[in-house]
Amino acid sequence: MRIFVAGGAGVLGRRLIPQLVDRGHQVTATTTSADKLSLLGQLGAVGVVMNGLDAESVGKAVAAARPDVIVHQMTGISRVHAGKPDTKHWDRYFATTNRLRTEGTDHLLAAARATGVGHVVAQSYAGWNGVHEGGWVKTEQDPLYQGTGTTFSTSADAICHLEDVVVRAGGVALRYGALYGPGASDDQVELLRRRQYPLVGSGEGYMSWVHLDDAASATVLVVEQRARGVFNIVDDEPAPAREWLPYLAASAGMRPPLRVPGWLARLLAGDVPVSMMTEGRGFSNARAKRELGWALRYPSWRAGFREGLQ
Repeated sequence: MRIFVAGGAGVLGRRLIPQLVDRGHQVTATTTSADKLSLLGQLGAVGVVMNGLDAESVGKAVAAARPDVIVHQMTGISRVHAGKPDTKHWDRYFATTNRLRTEGTDHLLAAARATGVGHVVAQSYAGWNGVHEGGWVKTEQDPLYQGTGTTFSTSADAICHLEDVVVRAGGVALRYGALYGPGASDDQVELLRRRQYPLVGSGEGYMSWVHLDDAASATVLVVEQRARGVFNIVDDEPAPAREWLPYLAASAGMRPPLRVPGWLARLLAGDVPVSMMTEGRGFSNARAKRELGWALRYPSWRAGFREGLQ
């Protein structure tokens, strides 16, 4: 197939493109920087500069590629686009990503309609943002956390918009867990090194993780099978912060993280880290494994952190 990967130069796109190419697909991949065109070429894709927030730019790029499938991997949380991680001002830090999940998604869907593309696959999120009530592990049928009254609410709104419009258009929203692997874990490891990634309160809030290569392999299956709806793309072991954070530190050769009370963490880092580490809910991958036949290289973050951070 001819596959158009919007945001192909990102950390996930760089793992996805080679898997698509290895399976015989023709890939056109976009970047916002002409400096990354050579990287996309080395990965096996035809590189295109595109502004995902400009409808004309998106329309021209999609029309020229004439794809069978569009894969939306556009985010704006790299340091180039968002600066240093800023959890205290989550809404500001994720402002560009939120626009790409709303405006950018709308532009891609409009381009798909204009060119007759029948299938759109889009990146959503399922790390810790299951609704904060009931059990600790959620399925695709459970609602997502809306973050009402917190700085996460704009991100929650953007995620809901993306999933709603893509699924209604007959596409699929892939709720990737917290991504780790080459290029995706650098900020977390650096914060651990600087003793700025503490364990908050009880640390009983759950997180779901997924290695970049496993996220990419699930995406390939969805593309090839023309799957529709919503899928949680996470590993087999959602776990509380009190387990995964010290393990991540040890796997990266760091000392155990500091432990701070919730009130102090909220004062220093904002409401989102407190919510994540004390109330977060993880996700089940049962549907993706059952319906897609997805087999993970790293079924647990435990092996993944040891072997797959780099």
